[in-house]
Amino acid sequence: MVSALRADPSNADQAAAWDGREGAYWAEHADRFDRAMRAYRGAFLAAADVSAADRVLDIGCGTGETTRDLARQASGGRVLGVDLSAAMLRVARQRAAAEALPNADFVQADAQIHSFPAAAWDLAVSRSGTMFFADPVAAFRNIGGALRPGGRLVQLVWQPLAGNEWFLSLTRALALGRPVPTPAADAPGPFSLSDPARVRTVLGAAGFTDVRLDPHGEEMWFGEDAADAERFVLGMLGWMLDLLDEEDRPRAVDGLRATLAAHQSDSGVLYASAAWLIRAARP
Repeated sequence: MVSALRADPSNADQAAAWDGREGAYWAEHADRFDRAMRAYRGAFLAAADVSAADRVLDIGCGTGETTRDLARQASGGRVLGVDLSAAMLRVARQRAAAEALPNADFVQADAQIHSFPAAAWDLAVSRSGTMFFADPVAAFRNIGGALRPGGRLVQLVWQPLAGNEWFLSLTRALALGRPVPTPAADAPGPFSLSDPARVRTVLGAAGFTDVRLDPHGEEMWFGEDAADAERFVLGMLGWMLDLLDEEDRPRAVDGLRATLAAHQSDSGVLYASAAWLIRAARP
């Protein structure tokens, strides 16, 4: 089946991943991914501060947990979830229908270029979905144009790599302790908005003002126990084993098992993480 997604050419790789195998894996394991981020839910929704009549854009909505949360709060308004992944959006639509949330809508689109109605929304939010734009200034400018004057932007993004034990521990284990290749600081990737100076530069160039970054640290959940977490992590990061020879692959898996076992607790397998809650305004 040919995807109907129209993406900016600069986002072609991201579109292929999220509207392909990566998005399909997230859709299949929607509950796990939502639970992994669950500790940030309260602070994120408090920052969004949605009222009953608000019209809200949820950028990179995935399988729609945040969209549904906000739709319940904006009971007299509307929430539109936007994502690259057809597979994740199918899950999002099914769950919104099951919860009888007629004010939650979804569209498959590249938010960097999608033609949103101008000045039609009160708020744009994103829970870890804005770090993957090839041209973030263009993307945030496009999102800003969809907001009414005085509209707000609230997003959750990762702090620098050093504060995110989950990423360091899991990837180092699968790389046998060798340095893990990471994208350049200005390239799409999970840490592309981790530098506060870059965040302010990007959002300022896109027309936003009153940019504020608040640090939050929470534990991320990866499974009920080490064996459960191993299956989940290898589904996400198993591609790293393809970079190793046959002798090193079992050693990498052993290293992964060791770190997962070391982080197993009565509450499951938990790793420290650090994120920014970013607020900004459209003048």
